Amino acid sequence: MKKDPDYLLDEKEIKNADLKFAIIVSLWNGEITNRLYNGVYKTLIQLGILKEKIKTWKVPGSYELIYSSKRIAHCYNFDSIIAIGSLIKGETPHFKYLCQAISNGIKDINIIYDVPVIFCVLSDNNLQQSFDRSGGKNGNKGIECAKTAIYMSLFRKSIK
Repeated sequence: MKKDPDYLLDEKEIKNADLKFAIIVSLWNGEITNRLYNGVYKTLIQLGILKEKIKTWKVPGSYELIYSSKRIAHCYNFDSIIAIGSLIKGETPHFKYLCQAISNGIKDINIIYDVPVIFCVLSDNNLQQSFDRSGGKNGNKGIECAKTAIYMSLFRKSIK
């Protein structure tokens, strides 16, 4: 079992940093992405982020996370962007191409812009796996991504 480094999260440091977060949620596989979003949002609030410091946008699918993350990185000054999506393998190679494109697109935005874009996109073999990873027996990847966004935001501020 993995150990979660929660002890590294200092609520006073988080509060003093005055962090702002953008969340982009894919509507495709909405039952899964809503569960991930709830994990992200609730964790940010629990760790001291004010509701007014969190802005959420919705996009049609996971592929659109690339463009929307780029536009938000270009037009706004958030401390982190969290891109939430869900891809479930079907019977065609479409799944493979989307997974590669989305991974590379988010990676490229991280390289080009000075804002961490957190990859909260599940790529699962079946619906059960998606449920298990979005609040089921394997936890909620949204919670992990919210914590990652905080870590990376604090890291970003520490080197400016």
